[in-house]
Amino acid sequence: MRVVIIGSELAAATAAAALAWVGHEVTWRPHASLDWARLATSAWLTSEPQLEAHLQEGRDQGRLTVLDADQTPDQAAAFDVVWLSLSPEQRAEAGELIAEHSRWLSDTAVLVNNSTFPVGETEALASQLGAGRSAVTLVDLLEEGRAWDTFTRPSRWLLGCDDDYAEQRVRELLRAFNRRREVFQRMPRRAAELSKLAINGMLATRISYMNEIAGLADTLGVDVEYVRQGMGADTRIGYEYLYPGCGFGGPSFSRDLMRLADVQSASGRHSALLDQVLDINEHKKETLFRKLWAHYHGCLEGRTVAIWGAAFKPGTARIDHAPVLTLLRALWAQGVHVRLHDPAAVSALQERLGAHPLLRCFDADPFEATEGADALMLVTEWKAYWNPDWQRLASQLDGRLLLDGRNIYDPDYVAAMGLHYRGIGRRADP
Repeated sequence: MRVVIIGSELAAATAAAALAWVGHEVTWRPHASLDWARLATSAWLTSEPQLEAHLQEGRDQGRLTVLDADQTPDQAAAFDVVWLSLSPEQRAEAGELIAEHSRWLSDTAVLVNNSTFPVGETEALASQLGAGRSAVTLVDLLEEGRAWDTFTRPSRWLLGCDDDYAEQRVRELLRAFNRRREVFQRMPRRAAELSKLAINGMLATRISYMNEIAGLADTLGVDVEYVRQGMGADTRIGYEYLYPGCGFGGPSFSRDLMRLADVQSASGRHSALLDQVLDINEHKKETLFRKLWAHYHGCLEGRTVAIWGAAFKPGTARIDHAPVLTLLRALWAQGVHVRLHDPAAVSALQERLGAHPLLRCFDADPFEATEGADALMLVTEWKAYWNPDWQRLASQLDGRLLLDGRNIYDPDYVAAMGLHYRGIGRRADP
């Protein structure tokens, strides 16, 4: 099939690479705000496993054409599919972009709206297509850090579709990724759009609830890991998204929660629950700072803290709404020097914050950051941090304090190495 993809989101890049990989003729037109010249060197794209290589492969084999913002498609035949992957902030441009591209579409073309827009937006975009053409919602379920795998080996496709012909076309488009088992779940378009927002709202609620329980466990002197295991063993609850931590972030997750809040407000049904979820998450982003403050009894000026991890999650270079941003502001307000290591997100952090007199960044050896520090804060659970040289770490940390924002370490083992351990609802002393 002949496909034109519009947008500069991770979903657009992944779709362009994957659809060309299985033989479709793909033209990708990145959004003008982030054209190909900048996309090609962006840390979040180049650090996404397999994606850059498959994009290059598609271009080398002639199945993928990437356009500049001012270029127009130059194809011998009309496009069968227009794939839309815009950010929520670009929603106002969606109708105009579809109207512009409609002249290059076949009479029976299908619009695949892979953007997270308000409920009912796909129906509105369908009016820009012209008679005989259809529009569907394909919910963006990609996971940053493993986008290629989640697209090419999906556990499911959540398809919002109101007519059988459009479903048939989308199934053909994605047939190569639907061979192992049936992964399509079809529902009306508006239901699919709301489902996307509701899914992330529920996940955020579980995380925030577990963080609240972790705070209670801290107060009562209970190890929250026992509580987590007790809750997860209940089949009505399960273990997924029950890991307490120092807050969640990311461009998609955070934006979807705000979008759900907007939908609630616009419908006249204000959600006190969602407000609490968002408030708890912002509060948790400072939890490691509060533990540091308590350990040193508020005497923080002039101290040095090492931070491991800046990206909002392992496997990505993005720092959008990442807990580290809130944490850094709190530390700097107290005059704390920060030595930060991250294997992928240092460039993004420096671009966001610029040169700061209280910040030094490292992207090679994590132990460069811990030399002479009063404490180590584990913020992003990169696999390289899971099993450090404990003797070396203990010798380098002057303050012998480890603040584990993701509960990845065994408190008793850390304490046996001579370190004070403070996790989220967990603690141990030498």
